[in-house]
Amino acid sequence: MKKVSYYIPLLLSGLALMSSCQKDFLDKAPQTEVEPGKFFNTEKDLEIYTNGFYAYLPGTSVYSDDWNSDNVESSNSDLVAGRLTLPTSAGDAGWTWDRLRNINFFLENYSRANTPAETKARYAGIARFFRANFYFDKVKRFGDVPWYSTSLNESSPELYNPRTPRKQVMDSIIADINYAIDHLSATRSISRVTKWTALALKARVCLYEGTYRKYHFNDPSSKTLLEEAADAASALFTSGYKLYSTGRPDKDYLNLFAADAANTDEFILAEVYDNALQKRHAANGVFTVSTLALPGYTKSFVDGFLMSDGTPFSAQPGYATKTFFEETQNRDPRMAQIIRTPGYMRTGTTRKLVTDFTVSLTGYQGVKFVTGTDQDAYNTNTNDLPVFRYAEVLLNYAEAKAELGELTQAEADRSVNLIRARAGMPPLKVDNIISDPQLVDLYGNLPPVILEVRRERRIELAAEGFRYQDLMRWKKGALLARTFYGMYCPAKGEMDLDGDGSPDVAIVDKKPDVTKPNVQYYIMNDKQLSEGTKGNLVVFPSVKKTFIEEKNYLFPLPTNEILLNPALTQNPGWK
Repeated sequence: MKKVSYYIPLLLSGLALMSSCQKDFLDKAPQTEVEPGKFFNTEKDLEIYTNGFYAYLPGTSVYSDDWNSDNVESSNSDLVAGRLTLPTSAGDAGWTWDRLRNINFFLENYSRANTPAETKARYAGIARFFRANFYFDKVKRFGDVPWYSTSLNESSPELYNPRTPRKQVMDSIIADINYAIDHLSATRSISRVTKWTALALKARVCLYEGTYRKYHFNDPSSKTLLEEAADAASALFTSGYKLYSTGRPDKDYLNLFAADAANTDEFILAEVYDNALQKRHAANGVFTVSTLALPGYTKSFVDGFLMSDGTPFSAQPGYATKTFFEETQNRDPRMAQIIRTPGYMRTGTTRKLVTDFTVSLTGYQGVKFVTGTDQDAYNTNTNDLPVFRYAEVLLNYAEAKAELGELTQAEADRSVNLIRARAGMPPLKVDNIISDPQLVDLYGNLPPVILEVRRERRIELAAEGFRYQDLMRWKKGALLARTFYGMYCPAKGEMDLDGDGSPDVAIVDKKPDVTKPNVQYYIMNDKQLSEGTKGNLVVFPSVKKTFIEEKNYLFPLPTNEILLNPALTQNPGWK
């Protein structure tokens, strides 16, 4: 059983605010539950209050946020399908502020505690870390947002403030992170934010905003942000963190995410799941049960894996029409640890399994985060989920350096090539990159080293909640409007997925009266093959996907909030 210092204080339930319109924003003030004169007196009070902030970690959105970008689920999101309309309420829009109010209330009162100044500053650092992360999420979603540094009350004129310019909000976010870096503990912890967690957040935030300003606005300030991202990431190089490895590139990546307890070498911060805490998640069900989301990876994602010799898959003759068995041979070992490939076996079992098409509509079934069969009942997973891990820090550093034109061979060797080495892949040779038509098709004629870092990021961070926002910051949202293709099928009828000479699946318009044992029947119904009787699986052929460049990089504000506060303006294209 995991042994962690992890609190779930009952206090949090009293602090949670359920509505965020301008009046309801103030209806349940934290002061009604926590009176500053009777609380905020001891270090224990500060600890109990800040422990509540950990409920704001992303949870299972880690493995679901990539759906509809590199994963296809059972129903396309309204955003991807072009069905997103103007929301009325703050909750529907994501324009909620209860978490910020709880954080600001703490920052207004923590100094009352009778504890040393450095102790109080450490807890303030925790609060400012979570405030920075809160506002980072808001900026990614809405762009300009009002900056509130106090908890406000019914008479506060700030309630009717206009949206604060994005740059000003980002300056405040970075100031909060810098305070956290300066005052948080340098003792590493899986379940608590530390100086190292704050540095990881700074690298993530500055890389995001730096590339967003570069590709959306061609803003010279992007250079400073990219330099800050690289500096924050490099500060972690001497922290003692390293990539988890037992010298088994065929297993290490899978085991990193299936392990019950987060690896303390690589995980900088994890969300802890434990039966003793009655806190569990449902990864096994999501990726193995036919009644849940049915996520399947796309053909585009699978094509991105390099060959085992480091050459692009697209350099293979006839790569686009290779069968599943053919396309899974001699590839980056991480492929077999992210999707089911021939020879796949569940952890702790010896039975070889092929893709379950009742679970994965594209034919590319995910295995990352899937544990042993003992956790197959719904919501019984106790493997910890990543919030920050060292591999992301290395990739953030490599990308920032590449965008600055500074990714030399030495810099690649101490960042991206460490990741490739763990995976058993040849190193990236900065001056000898083989052009990959797939990368050019996706991202355009960028410097090859930037393209290769983007490839590595897509593979290494698969299903960890980054892909959608990566496309947003690179101004490549139009890729979401492309058809999501699945596995290639040479013809309708039987297919041998694992190369053992026996059919595993049959692509049919109607299930035959007489069926064969051990053969799955994939009934087309409303699905199609891209070329009629052959081609790639098209899961939603009737869905017209759209992405409007002038509109869809930001989400709309709720109409009720604009009516209540005329100083708020709607995002472009959403009027």
